[in-house]
Amino acid sequence: MATLPPQLADIPGIVHCEITPPEQLIQDAREMQKDAYPHDEMFGDFCPIQSYIDCPPEDVFRYLCDVKSLEEYTVSTRDFEPTDVPGVYLGRDIIVPDTKIYMRLVSSAEAMTLDYHCAWDQGDDLWMRYFFRVLPAEEVLGKPGSVVTWINCHHQNYDKNPYPELAPNSERPWVGDLWDMFYAGHMIELTNLKRILEYRHANGLPILGSEQPGAAE
Repeated sequence: MATLPPQLADIPGIVHCEITPPEQLIQDAREMQKDAYPHDEMFGDFCPIQSYIDCPPEDVFRYLCDVKSLEEYTVSTRDFEPTDVPGVYLGRDIIVPDTKIYMRLVSSAEAMTLDYHCAWDQGDDLWMRYFFRVLPAEEVLGKPGSVVTWINCHHQNYDKNPYPELAPNSERPWVGDLWDMFYAGHMIELTNLKRILEYRHANGLPILGSEQPGAAE
């Protein structure tokens, strides 16, 4: 029977076909599957979501990279304006009254990745991260359009506000109090994104809201 390469031999738990028969691997994989999964097991430290959008990937990426688009597809972030710090915007998160949210967009056009670096209350430590990637659906699903993936990670600051002195009042809920609803809440927003982009693409309308007829300048 084959053995593991020397550089792996001392590491416990490595699974390779060389040391485990394929039929055993298949059996083990089947036993790992469950009919139902607890919420904490699925979304404890990571919250990944994804969707197909019938809109060209270049347009989807361009839309996401416009900070004003957040005011269209998110349920609660509004009124972003540039701050004195280059690349950092300040807006409001109206899900909780009087809450400031700071935002920096970090993108790669070649990879079509976009990271939202943000935080409530202050703009010096943008520890909340929202990671997006736009995939050409032609490559991954064999049809026109885009696949958007979006993942959040459960930073330790979600458990405790690192800057409580900056909160508008001591009774304000903290963003981490909502972590259990991140999956559902972000799916609502991703569905908004899908509906906006598919509608505009299907009707030959400008993709960016700022380019729509009658949009405020």
